[in-house]
Amino acid sequence: MTTAKLFLHGVPDSPAIWRPLLGQLDLGDAPVAVPALPGFTGSLPAGFPATKEAYADWAVGEAEALFAAHGPIDIVGHDWGALIAQRTAMLRPGLIRSWAVSNAVIDPDYRGHRIARIWNTPILGEIFMALSRPAALARGLAGQGMPADIAAEEAVQWANRDKRRAILRLYRSAKGLSFEHDWARDIGRLPANGALIWGANDPYVELAVAERFAARTGTPLTVIDGAGHWAIAERPAEVAAALTRFWNSL
Repeated sequence: MTTAKLFLHGVPDSPAIWRPLLGQLDLGDAPVAVPALPGFTGSLPAGFPATKEAYADWAVGEAEALFAAHGPIDIVGHDWGALIAQRTAMLRPGLIRSWAVSNAVIDPDYRGHRIARIWNTPILGEIFMALSRPAALARGLAGQGMPADIAAEEAVQWANRDKRRAILRLYRSAKGLSFEHDWARDIGRLPANGALIWGANDPYVELAVAERFAARTGTPLTVIDGAGHWAIAERPAEVAAALTRFWNSL
C-alpha cells in the first residue's frame, strides 16, 4: 500500500480529526499528507478568499505536489474535505488513483443542514460566531461521538477568528451547501475508483444522501452502523477496514 495518501478534513475540524483513523491504518511506507485547510489552524493567507473554489484550487495544489513526487494518489475527505476531495478529482482526474469520502458528497438535491443555513445568512452567521464559545463546542462535538481529547483540540482552534471568518466565507460561496448549479453538474467527471463511507446516524448529512449518490453513480457505499457524522474518529477501526478493502481492490 505504497500509494501516496492525501487526507482533507472538514468543518469545524482540523487535521487532528484524522488521528484515530491514521492510528488504525497500516499504510506501510506510503507517503501521507494531512494538511490543514488554509485559515483553520492559523491566520488566513494574505489574499486568500476562502471560497469553495479557492479551497478546491488549494487542494489541487496539494495533490499536484504529491503526484509530482510519488505518482497518482489516493485522496480521502470528510465533511467539507469530502466535497473538496471530490472537486479535486473532478478537476484533475489524472492525479488521482482513487477517491474516498465520508459523510458528505456533492449532490444536486442536498440543501444543507440548519447550521449551514445560519452560516450562509449575513448578520445571523456573524452573531452565531460571536456567541459561540470553545467550551460549548467541545461539549457538543464530544456529545456527537467525537473523542473528547480531539473535541477539546478542535475547540481550541475555534478561538481563531480567521477560522470562523473562513467558515462563513466558505459556506456563503456555496450558498449554504447547494451545488445544483455548479459542482454537481460535473459529477460525471469523477474518476471511476471511488468509495463512500458513512456514519449511519449523521444528523447533518443523512444516510439517504449517500444512498442516493451511490444509486446514481454506482459508487460503493459502506455504512458504519451506530456512528454519526464523525465516524472516522468515532469508529476508526471500521472505517480503516473499509478503506483498506477498497484500496486493496484497486
